[in-house]
Amino acid sequence: MSSLEEREVGVAAAPGSSSAGLGVGAVGAAVEAVAGVAAMQEEVGMRREGPEPDQDEPPKKRVKIPEGESGKLEERLYSVLCCTVCLDLPKASVYQCTNGHLMCAGCFIHLLADSRLKEEQATCPNCRCEISKNLCCRNLAVEKAVSELPTECTFCLKQFPRSSLERHQKEECQDRVTQCKYKRIGCPWQGPFHELPAHESECSHPTKTGTELMGILGEMDQSYRRDMQLYNSIFGLLCYEKIGFTEVQFRPYRTDDFITRLYYETPRFTVLNQTWVLKARVNDSERNPNLSCKRTLSFQLILKSKVNSALECSFLLLKGPYDDVRIKPVIHHHSFSNDANETDYVPLPISDSVECNKLLAAKNINLRLFIFQVQK
Repeated sequence: MSSLEEREVGVAAAPGSSSAGLGVGAVGAAVEAVAGVAAMQEEVGMRREGPEPDQDEPPKKRVKIPEGESGKLEERLYSVLCCTVCLDLPKASVYQCTNGHLMCAGCFIHLLADSRLKEEQATCPNCRCEISKNLCCRNLAVEKAVSELPTECTFCLKQFPRSSLERHQKEECQDRVTQCKYKRIGCPWQGPFHELPAHESECSHPTKTGTELMGILGEMDQSYRRDMQLYNSIFGLLCYEKIGFTEVQFRPYRTDDFITRLYYETPRFTVLNQTWVLKARVNDSERNPNLSCKRTLSFQLILKSKVNSALECSFLLLKGPYDDVRIKPVIHHHSFSNDANETDYVPLPISDSVECNKLLAAKNINLRLFIFQVQK
């Protein structure tokens, strides 16, 4: 036996023994121990797996496992921080009910407006607790967390924090849609920002003749004249001798019909030594305005005093000093008398249904009324 084989037998043999038979016995004991451990592992595995499933038992629902072991953190935060109404991440203010359920500003205002139209108490869509502007508060922590979540630019498809996305899309993105600087003289080109220099160097509009440019400038002048006509009319009214204005507060009421309808009315107020009332209605008093996505408000001015002769007036409504609703000024004219003491319903010039929902969600609608008496 070589020296290498002697070393191998010595390692296999028990310490202090010189017989090869004892080494074989130790090897056998080791094999039995390994077999025992394998048997124990197999038994433990069977316990973990449990008994074989019954064929008659209905299949269990599969649990959705996110990508990877635990899913991306952003995906999990989306489901936690999303609005409970529209299931989308809030873009501006975030409100929460008394139980902590989140609502974006648009959905919160819409819920309050719907409750006003239905004459019901607004409730959280999750827990059905009462919600109002006094009961709910903003969640600034969620607003900050949402602003740091990544979102995709609609132009270049790159990821940016939501707080910096607006600035990127308006000023930095090379793929953002832009217009030619010669659009004021009729160039209709629109395209990505990185193609703008090449287009402007080849644009044919700067080389147009004066005759061609006069037609384009004529259309621009018409739009300018319409705007200036409104401002000149307002400036002209401010030159009248008798001018009155007041803050008016529209309060919600219900009609006495079988199917009640929402309308608004102001308390009586005095302007130009006369007593007046304003009334307003939603969607021209249609049957179910809460089922309509498009919502409008219209109003009428009513003279409550008795007059000896016709009172010719111009009037307009503007937003109140503490409201953020956007109202475009529109001048209305009417000749008031004892027989014609109220105007027709005219639309309140708000920009869209979102602004209308803001007014409906408020407890009262606060506006400013100007009345100009036309001197004969």
